[in-house]
Amino acid sequence: MSNSFSGPLDDPAADAGWQESQPRKGFFTDTSICIGCKACEVACKEWNGIPEDGLNMLGSSYDNTGALSASTWRHVAFIEQPARPVEPAVQPEPSRATVGLGMPAVGLPGNSMDPETATDFRWLMSSDVCKHCTHAACLDVCPTGALFRTEFGTVVVQDDICNGCGYCVPACPFGVIDRRMGDENTKNVGIAQKCTLCYDRLGAGDTPACAQACPTESIQFGDVEELRERAAARLATVQGQGVAGARLYGEDPGDGVGGSGAMFLLLDEPEVYGLPPDPVVTTKDLPEMWKKAALAAVGLLAGAAAAFLGGRP
Repeated sequence: MSNSFSGPLDDPAADAGWQESQPRKGFFTDTSICIGCKACEVACKEWNGIPEDGLNMLGSSYDNTGALSASTWRHVAFIEQPARPVEPAVQPEPSRATVGLGMPAVGLPGNSMDPETATDFRWLMSSDVCKHCTHAACLDVCPTGALFRTEFGTVVVQDDICNGCGYCVPACPFGVIDRRMGDENTKNVGIAQKCTLCYDRLGAGDTPACAQACPTESIQFGDVEELRERAAARLATVQGQGVAGARLYGEDPGDGVGGSGAMFLLLDEPEVYGLPPDPVVTTKDLPEMWKKAALAAVGLLAGAAAAFLGGRP
């Protein structure tokens, strides 16, 4: 067991000490075919017994959950993207090309110069979830061992061990994990909560609830290596259809978190979806920091010893 903090890693479960680990499991979310139905959100809440966290009219979107939280483990973002001004002789930017989602009266912004038929926005929809990072800072900073790496390479919170310290919350580079708020009757109030990739269902050989409920198969579940190949093939197909702005997110083992267990096909830049463009595990420099702290401690002790010995007659 090496328990590494950064860099590519073939098997995070074996790195965590599992002697008989299973193939790493994860999600591939194809946002080009997400219809925003929120079936995944509902299925997640129902299976995991997650309390309702408010049906709020945010004023900025038709999305009423707003973001991932301790009581929203799957979040479908509704991104209404306005058109950019397009001159008659200029084609729309490649990054604004889109895939038809079957939504009524919604097309490529500026695609038609006829004021009566031109659309002035497009919808981008994406079901976000915990990334189950190869190098998970939330797990690294947990002082009680409540967060652990499963044999499937996923990261899970043990409710009965978590003390609610909240160290994991600022450690996550994606802002996924959070402590559940509520009154004393709220389930697991004060405890850190996030997606478990339906650990109980994995143990029984079942598909996670969100992927099982997705009507368009926008959320795909399987072995991470196979999902990476599937994602690359889908990206080539979408780009071949003219969506030049399409890209993959979270699939690269060489990125700042060593690759994610949840990867996405996006139709625009990550920031548009509220995702960090270049996430880095926040505990990456811990070994070097401890080395420097140890050297500083040795220097202080040496200085104190020299002062004590030098002051004796």
